[in-house]
Amino acid sequence: MLQLYAVPQFPEGVIFQQDGAPQRYGNIVREFLDTTFPQRWTGEGAVMAWPPRSPDITPLDFYLWGYVKQHVYNERINGINHLKQRITDVIHSVTTDVLTRVWEELNHHLDVCRATNVAHIELR
Repeated sequence: MLQLYAVPQFPEGVIFQQDGAPQRYGNIVREFLDTTFPQRWTGEGAVMAWPPRSPDITPLDFYLWGYVKQHVYNERINGINHLKQRITDVIHSVTTDVLTRVWEELNHHLDVCRATNVAHIELR
């Protein structure tokens, strides 16, 4: 899937963040990443020292979950079905403009990480 669908859509010079999950950590995966993203992938077994699942560069962590939580709980939840419906409604409310802002914020996070040589930082 990565080779056939994702990689062809990536812009030139992209840094790939490997999450380190055991099923995606095999030699064949790491060899593919070494070949496809030479010196430009992070995670277990990578040359780059970026930790997998770094909240500095994971849009789901630094943005989406907070957005969802804020909007889901802006009204009282009345049971599990209501909670599921609220989550679904909020996810469907994410617009293209919101996603564009997330990518802009990701670029900022990456710039800070590069400028600090991946030192420990906290971005808010």
